[in-house]
Amino acid sequence: MLHIKSLDEALDIFKALGSEVRIEIIKHLLENKGLNMNELAGRLNITNGALTSHIKKLEDCGLIAVSNEQAGHGNQKRYSVRLDKILVELGGQEDFKNVYQAELKIGHFSDYEVFPTCGLASGTALIGEVDDTRYFAHPDRYNADILWFAKGYVEYIIPNFVPYGQKIDQLTVSLEIGSEAPGVNDVWPSDITFSVNDTKAAVWTSPGDFGNMKGIFTPDWWYPNWNQYGLLKILVINEKGTFIDGLQVSEVSMEDFALDFRSTIKLKMEVEENAEHLGGLTIFGRTFGNYNQDISVRMNYSPIAEKPL
Repeated sequence: MLHIKSLDEALDIFKALGSEVRIEIIKHLLENKGLNMNELAGRLNITNGALTSHIKKLEDCGLIAVSNEQAGHGNQKRYSVRLDKILVELGGQEDFKNVYQAELKIGHFSDYEVFPTCGLASGTALIGEVDDTRYFAHPDRYNADILWFAKGYVEYIIPNFVPYGQKIDQLTVSLEIGSEAPGVNDVWPSDITFSVNDTKAAVWTSPGDFGNMKGIFTPDWWYPNWNQYGLLKILVINEKGTFIDGLQVSEVSMEDFALDFRSTIKLKMEVEENAEHLGGLTIFGRTFGNYNQDISVRMNYSPIAEKPL
């Protein structure tokens, strides 16, 4: 998912979508789960030359991805839709004077309990041995940019450096996440629970463990039959409830946590043993997947109201 925080930021995407031909390109790519240039041109009844400029506009703004496929006379470029959703905020720019932001490295979890299949890797190498849970305690795990497990949890302490005397009004977490299948499986649902300070806030069902093409940032040494990328998910908790990608998923609100500048904030991501879809969990960091980010956290805050005498 692409999260656009202002209309100005979305201008290139709006321009790219402002064409019937380019809308038809996206429709055909979605229906066929990807096509090469010749296949696309044939379905649209236009020449490859006429198609090229449309493809470039869609590629430049990140709407489609390009990979290579073997053809009879060498390699051909294959195109597919890169995004599952586009979320556009229409409310204007935030007042960043009242926002604290932090990035959590994938390996900086503070607690865990995981079960195979499982493992960790940095951007350059595996960390220890796969399916050996002991390596989740290895010092090198702080360098991890990807981790995965079949069931269990990882928990992170969110840095809380909001100014003295402030309460936290909204907590926003964005990360790239997916299921964990043996190998890869694009249809491998997994119920992933998000909890804050041991209060269950949301459950999201990941549709699969994606490996149909290489992740944009996934390093070249990574194994082609392993997890390649996930989906960008945005979890928001505010006074109205808990939301994932803009849709309310529970009534749990900031009132249930009463967070302020003194609070310890723990974020847990878990695949529970009794989940209906027990499909594991993979978290992608900056050097893996399709999004150049770690676990991104944003906290909106305001002064604590003084109690009347």
